[in-house]
Amino acid sequence: MSKKPHEDSRLAKYVERRVLELKSKKSQLQIASEAGFPNPNMVTMIKNGTSKLALDRVPSMARALECDPAYLMRLALEQAVGDTSAQAIVEIFGTPVTANELGWLQEIRDAADHSDPRITSRSRAALRAIFGR
Repeated sequence: MSKKPHEDSRLAKYVERRVLELKSKKSQLQIASEAGFPNPNMVTMIKNGTSKLALDRVPSMARALECDPAYLMRLALEQAVGDTSAQAIVEIFGTPVTANELGWLQEIRDAADHSDPRITSRSRAALRAIFGR
């Protein structure tokens, strides 16, 4: 069987995981409908890597998947233009910050008493320890 063009993309894997996580709340058909896809199989095609998620569909798909649109946009950009071009876009326009990341940033600012601390090897190690890395 031939490999699907986007099956190894982080977006395809993420959509597959979110559909499974939402299974008790809504069907894949409902997700497709909420995302505004006229073809109900589109979610399957994105999930299995047959098709890309169009960038203009990211906001509605994020609502349907109940996920952060900035995170989904990062994944969709990687898939749409490739890693190198996605990095160039991020370098020029900045990284889309998710609501969860914003929460971390606000907590760091509060903990540092808004002193704009420089990241050190010790603080980097402490942060990575939180995530077991």
